[in-house]
Amino acid sequence: MTRSEVPRALTIAGSDSGGGAGIQADLKTFAALGVYGMTAITAVTVQNTLGVSAYEALEPSTVRDQIVAVASDIGVDAAKTGMLASTPIVRAVADGAEEVSLRNVVVDPVFVSKHGHALLEPDAVDALKTRILPLATLVTPNLPEAAGLVGFDVSSPNDMRAAAEAIHALGPQAVLVKGGHLGSDRADDLFFDGQRLVWIEGVRVSTPNTHGTGCVLSAAIAASLASGDDLLIAVRKGKAFVTAAIRHSLAIGGGIGPVDPLWRRAGSR
Repeated sequence: MTRSEVPRALTIAGSDSGGGAGIQADLKTFAALGVYGMTAITAVTVQNTLGVSAYEALEPSTVRDQIVAVASDIGVDAAKTGMLASTPIVRAVADGAEEVSLRNVVVDPVFVSKHGHALLEPDAVDALKTRILPLATLVTPNLPEAAGLVGFDVSSPNDMRAAAEAIHALGPQAVLVKGGHLGSDRADDLFFDGQRLVWIEGVRVSTPNTHGTGCVLSAAIAASLASGDDLLIAVRKGKAFVTAAIRHSLAIGGGIGPVDPLWRRAGSR
């Protein structure tokens, strides 16, 4: 491929020392889907399959500078955000994204880890809503995250519709409310772009090892957008990819193991 032909995707997120989520999962996903991946690291977490024991956020100016550095030289066809940690970092990410006119931005509004550890300071939620969501091509909250964004309980399909409409009113081009927390034998997500309400159907995969699902989904959608796919097609491809990654999840460590975005290379494992 020539330089202009290589799809390029940027992940703006935290580092997971256990390798199952965050920038590590994102880069694996980008590579698996044939996209050149870049990073703007927001925080360094101390974690493994048992949970997050600590994290250290980077200087907001350093986060912004990473975004500007890669976008101004290499270029960015699509980007995704994950752990943003604090209000100053949220603002720095928004400033950097606006400065370089990031496009095809997928926002995974990470509030807590899979183990329930807070990864976004409570006072940063308003900044996320006012500075980041209006820049988003797509925002991908799970049910607790959707509830945190809209201020009401989201625990049924009807609630998901109301949440999707309320989140869309905050400024993103489209919303994907993920239904994995509904507790049924399905894992259906709801897509809304202001005109279309589309259920993206999925089968629930029975496994305790689901670390990194949100990261892999949002990264797969960003990779698809970087490769030129339309948004709804990218969402469907991302859903299929993460479902396969969950099906090939890895039983490693003593806690919640990761899904495997490199499942296509896993052979018969």
